[in-house]
Amino acid sequence: MTAPTPDSSVPPTAATAVRLDLPGGQAVTHRDVAANGARFHVAELGDGPLVLLLHGFPQFWWTWRHQMTALADAGYRAVAMDLRGVGGSDRTPRGYDPANLALDITGVVRSLGEPDAALVGHDLGGYLAWTAAVMRPKLVRRLVVSSMPHPRRWRSAMLSDFGQTRASSHIWGFQRPFVPERQLVADGGALVGELIRDWSGPRPPEDEDLAVYRRAMCIPSTAHCSIEPYRWMMRSMARPDGIQFNRRMKRPVRVPTLHLHGSLDPVMRTRSAAGSGEYVEAPYRWRLFDGLGHFPHEEDPVAFSSELVNWLKDPEPDR
Repeated sequence: MTAPTPDSSVPPTAATAVRLDLPGGQAVTHRDVAANGARFHVAELGDGPLVLLLHGFPQFWWTWRHQMTALADAGYRAVAMDLRGVGGSDRTPRGYDPANLALDITGVVRSLGEPDAALVGHDLGGYLAWTAAVMRPKLVRRLVVSSMPHPRRWRSAMLSDFGQTRASSHIWGFQRPFVPERQLVADGGALVGELIRDWSGPRPPEDEDLAVYRRAMCIPSTAHCSIEPYRWMMRSMARPDGIQFNRRMKRPVRVPTLHLHGSLDPVMRTRSAAGSGEYVEAPYRWRLFDGLGHFPHEEDPVAFSSELVNWLKDPEPDR
């Protein structure tokens, strides 16, 4: 696939920027599904038990391109969805709190005709995967989270750890009105490429891959919708809705959980993510990838995919 070149003078459409093939030209099935009062774009490959892949910021479904192939080859139905407001999914005026976004995810599981799914989430997608496993445990068969602590652990680190607060300076910057959106789309989404490169370890994605993410961010309204969840996460900390959400997340995760993290992650410190197992009353496995940053699934896709597939196939994941 030839990556599109960002052009700020021509706003891209979701169809051209998002409905892509996998590397090597391998075709995936693109379609829209209805869930939780909105329409969501999904990319699908393979047959078997459902594995639903959830992207983080500032990306979209395509971040899972390597894992989709590995999962399909291993006998799974790999489905990567675009979260609300991103990629080819609806950009609604509201609904970006984690409880509602988690209902989007479990609604997609139902719309795909499956009784449950293994959820695999990175960054914001990981935050929402934790949330979905607590809110709708019957729909989550297994849980895999990368580069994101449990929501209660995240909140605690943001409030009490100066190192984590400094590492998450971009989230504090998102609280300003209008300015972050303009910065994300300026110069054809140049900031998106800079963030991904800066947050990666020694092996960041290629320039042509960064161009794909830049172009997707320039789809109208995407920048605003992409940062709305982070605005809620920060501004709600002292509000009744945020306090209530934090209390709800006290309920333990009761499905087998694999927690993956890059040792060089500059956005989410290892000490912030480690310890999330205290919220899991089920087999919990922690795996630290040495020498990788915030995007281990892209920085070393072979190692990440191998860890993921082997754990999903392990009948005794607590070993």
